[in-house]
Amino acid sequence: MNHLFTPFQIKTCRLENRIVMPGLASFLLEGDGSIPDKAVEHYRMRAAGGPGMVVMEACSVSPEGIVSANQARIYDDGFLPSLERISKAIKSEGSVAGIQLHHGGRQTSSKVIKRLPVAPSPLPCPTISGPVEELTLEGIQNLVRKFGEAAERAVAAGFQFIEIHGAHGYLINQFLSRFSNIRRDQYGGDIEGRTRFAREIVTEIRKRIGDNLPLSFKISAQEFVPDGLTVEESIPVIKILIDAGIDIVQVSAGNDATPEWICQPMFMEKACLVGSAHKIRQAVKVPVMAVGRINDPVIADAIIGEGKADLVCMGRGLLADPELPRKARQGRVEDIRMCIACNTCMESIFRKGRIECLVNPFLGREKEMVLRPVERPKRIMVIGGGPGGLNAAWMASRRGHKVLLYEKNQVLGGQLLLGSVTGFKRELLHLIAFQRKQVEKSGVECHVDSEVTVDTIKAISPDAVILATGSVPAMPDVKGINNPMVMTIPEVLNGDIPKIKKTLVVGGGPTGCEVALHLSELGSPVTIVEMMSKVASGLETMTRKLLLRRIKESGVNLMTGCALTRIDDYGVYVTSMEGADVRLDAERVVIATGNRPQSELYQQIISLGIEVYKIGDCLEPRSAKAAIYEGTKIGCSI
Repeated sequence: MNHLFTPFQIKTCRLENRIVMPGLASFLLEGDGSIPDKAVEHYRMRAAGGPGMVVMEACSVSPEGIVSANQARIYDDGFLPSLERISKAIKSEGSVAGIQLHHGGRQTSSKVIKRLPVAPSPLPCPTISGPVEELTLEGIQNLVRKFGEAAERAVAAGFQFIEIHGAHGYLINQFLSRFSNIRRDQYGGDIEGRTRFAREIVTEIRKRIGDNLPLSFKISAQEFVPDGLTVEESIPVIKILIDAGIDIVQVSAGNDATPEWICQPMFMEKACLVGSAHKIRQAVKVPVMAVGRINDPVIADAIIGEGKADLVCMGRGLLADPELPRKARQGRVEDIRMCIACNTCMESIFRKGRIECLVNPFLGREKEMVLRPVERPKRIMVIGGGPGGLNAAWMASRRGHKVLLYEKNQVLGGQLLLGSVTGFKRELLHLIAFQRKQVEKSGVECHVDSEVTVDTIKAISPDAVILATGSVPAMPDVKGINNPMVMTIPEVLNGDIPKIKKTLVVGGGPTGCEVALHLSELGSPVTIVEMMSKVASGLETMTRKLLLRRIKESGVNLMTGCALTRIDDYGVYVTSMEGADVRLDAERVVIATGNRPQSELYQQIISLGIEVYKIGDCLEPRSAKAAIYEGTKIGCSI
């Protein structure tokens, strides 16, 4: 890590290393924009982990600019005391305190702002229905002033670094791009016109904050839409803004129509935007920040060492493990809880209104879940070495309990091992390796290849048992289900390369789709049969978009609205919603219709009078996130 942990100076700011936590919505703020203790603690913990700089999430410069009721705000002096708490918390841990200024433009809802969204042109947001209001010249100048006033407040609140959010389909990006800007006046047309709004904002902010404070601009250098920005077009835009007064640029990508480039799922390569950052760095005379699936300090070090960027942004990586920088500096890479790009954080924001992380159950709960030493250590038996059992074991052991972990298979990992077989989910191996390492370091006594019975439990005589035995495939009750060509998901993902066969996957949920894609990419013709009208339902939006795209490109056939009725030696029979019977040829039938809990030991343990807890799939088949959370919660509290 010879490059990543070198200092970096930009005007009055000295960063102790090249790691930046970029502005990232936390959804920990209150509906009126006030900042509770948990949000302050969130930022303090990220700064305490050792990044050179932490940039506070996007703060709206105007009431109609917010995109969520939980967004931070900076359009009134009344927000200053709370904002100052954030800057002080960041600086108290030795990081530079940055802040991001933002306006959503058309990328918000009238339900949120209680009026029509504003935009450079009367073009609605591609992902949010409803009309928008085209900004007048007076309205544009009013917003320029509001950005300037917001910058003054940021300085008054103690922030040392200001970033203008000009990316991701928000208002400034809308002006920059022909995709969203069809104005015919001085704020539209050529690059000079479309950049005018951003340039005037930079000039206004620089006038108000002086020359010494560093000013950054975040740009979507590629939008991946017709008439959208490209790297080639972004370079002259950045040069115009440099002349106006910016000191550094963060090179991102995507807009409201291509959100997968904003928060890249695991289907996309690590550091997938570094190439565009490098091109821009070669073309301009200011430092460049790279962003986009940079979750590995080894990769980050190479980016700096090879001169592709001056700073690296780790957003989700620091959500997954706020101590990532410190661990990397100390050479403890194996102790880093790496982000696996599952986008649970994004899914939880939109579906639950709060941020959560699959690999880090403490995220957003830093004050609720704390590892406190136990007063009276217990002898605890954990049955099941999947994600829930592993987390429960090392958490309980670290608190002082004597923990014995039993796993019936020869290796630890449970369902995560199955999930990691497909090439596009290899990231899960990082999580498995991390959990195994923590179990080893915390002193858990592990017994693999060990089937637990009631007699085993009697012999050990534990004070408490944590049952994490997982689930088994739920087979549909249809004629022919025991035919030799019928397989379960574990049988397909057993580590061997499946033979090329004409395959029917019964069940088009996320797992069924992933297995279908896996088999198709290995050469098998595949058809998915799903009872519902859509496949991959319930999967996080951006991940689903890319999964369905890959499925289409690989030639997987989809049959929705169809139910499996019977199986014979030559294929299967399905019934459509209209009642029509269809016969499909198949040489292999994969059942992906869900799981059922494997918790037969539970009642037997209760009969022994032993304290027992069920976690994960043996309680109810769900996600790895649920298992890890429950394992952590019981490990912290038992």
